Amino acid sequence: MPTFSIGDTDFLLDGSPHRVLSGALHYFRVHPDQWSDRIRKARLMGLNTIETYVPWNEHSPTRGEFRTAGQLDLARFLDLVHAEGMHAIVRPGPYICAEWHDGGLPSWLVADEAIVLRSHDAAYLDAVGEYLDAVYAIVQPRQIQHDGPVILVQIENEYGAYGADKEYLRRLTELTREHGIDVPLTTVDQPLEQMLEHGSLDELHRTGSFGSRVGERLATLRRHQPTGPLMCSEFWCGWFDSWGEIHHTTSAEDAARELDELLAAGASVNVYMFHGGTNFAFTAGANDKGTYRPIATSYDYDAPLAEDGTPTEKFWRFREVIAKYAPVPDEVPAERTDAPELEVLLDRSASLWSVPIVASQPFDHLPVAAEFGSTRGFSCYSTRIEHGGLLAFGEVRDRAQVYFDGALVGTLDRELHERMLPLPEDARGELTVLVENLGGVNYGPRLGEAKGLIAPAMLDGVPLTEWSAGSIALDDLESVRAVLAAAPIAEFAVSGATPLSGPVFAGGTFTLDEPADLQLSLPGWTKGVVWVNGVNLGRYWSRGPQRTMYVPAPVVRAGANELVIFETVGAASSAVRFVARPELGQTEA
Repeated sequence: MPTFSIGDTDFLLDGSPHRVLSGALHYFRVHPDQWSDRIRKARLMGLNTIETYVPWNEHSPTRGEFRTAGQLDLARFLDLVHAEGMHAIVRPGPYICAEWHDGGLPSWLVADEAIVLRSHDAAYLDAVGEYLDAVYAIVQPRQIQHDGPVILVQIENEYGAYGADKEYLRRLTELTREHGIDVPLTTVDQPLEQMLEHGSLDELHRTGSFGSRVGERLATLRRHQPTGPLMCSEFWCGWFDSWGEIHHTTSAEDAARELDELLAAGASVNVYMFHGGTNFAFTAGANDKGTYRPIATSYDYDAPLAEDGTPTEKFWRFREVIAKYAPVPDEVPAERTDAPELEVLLDRSASLWSVPIVASQPFDHLPVAAEFGSTRGFSCYSTRIEHGGLLAFGEVRDRAQVYFDGALVGTLDRELHERMLPLPEDARGELTVLVENLGGVNYGPRLGEAKGLIAPAMLDGVPLTEWSAGSIALDDLESVRAVLAAAPIAEFAVSGATPLSGPVFAGGTFTLDEPADLQLSLPGWTKGVVWVNGVNLGRYWSRGPQRTMYVPAPVVRAGANELVIFETVGAASSAVRFVARPELGQTEA
């Protein structure tokens, strides 16, 4: 029977010293038909282990269920890791951060104001217990002692940056052991004295998260973890992108030098990220450290393996470093090949207001989005006003487009701390507000906050209390397809395309000889969401830094393919392009 344990100075695999060379690869950010390819490329870089988080909110959108189909098939993912001859590290949270919506916590959980998140609160631990029942039913039989890949399981995630509830950590540890998880248990925190002290227990193995100043940070970690192997379980080799900021990159040379120093010190490592993948649909989170910053759709992370699975310069530099300390396969992955290039005209369109996908209900107050079941994506509020004046909300979370009798009056953007808008003095009629949830805060004290419009709603200082509100149903495109099919085909101008005014759905088709990875470019489009063959690829936004959207080859097929776009503002042209290579650039001036 194989064994994995922690010795006085090293990890021990079957009793012999072993260095963990791991890479982060989140199954929920990669199309399942591409898991094997990404795992194999990790091995070809010289890694021996794959690490993944587990997103509670994706598996359990409602309490009592645990979804495992398709992209959420954790068991299959771990089995593929094992089939590649690699080990696995599982980090189930329950909080994961990961630049993921609400840090992975389910909407039904964070909406319950009686529950104290990330604490030993009994109601919270009851819910966590149900979640871990399902997760560990998958992980337990896949531990190394049962001839599976799992060698380490993490308790919580960077808890020292959030709290210091030792009883909470003890209960998580007890729950984990009660479920038959016998492999070593770890915690991770940034190598700061208070975080390392608050975020762990002495019976757990402390690890660090950092990407530079290796010697200094390992020394800090050693003061709090006096025995056993040192491990950087989040070696930050890049960084994530937020809308409106620059594209973050880290020098491959600098990152390789830091990795070399880490391995020369005898430490184990988990490269975060080895392969970032994509924040499909409405899964991206946000940060708020005084200003709200929503995360981009691409989670490329400037990682060794790019979003489309291409080895980068960092891949080859890391491979060279790892080869100094461990065997590296002779085989190497192929370089990038250009994606097919073509232009697509979206020849049918329909206004959002013409599609029956808003199921509003009446309220005698301004409700937060959770009150009508809107946890992600878009929601719609409406009320009747008898005059104009200054419209003001307590807060807007996160972006609100305000319409009067169907005409756009203005936009309120949370990132700019906007919450007030003047309405024409003679306004009298229907006021409608389209609100976009740009992602639940994934780090810090605003974790799990309410979304939508936040009371009070005032017009010239007088409360507006009679509202209709509902979510915009975008999980199923059948209603959208039906309206687009009935729409007349656009008669294009000489330029080949016509402008579109949002909020609008536009649809068209494109033809491929065979399935291939694609890179979708939307020049002249402003802000919205893209579906290819019914798969929600996520958000686009002209402010950048993301310029193209990755379309995984398994999403498309030989022959005709469907493209649907929901543009919230407007597009200069109803044409889009598929281009040869991904584009990540600076924010537009």
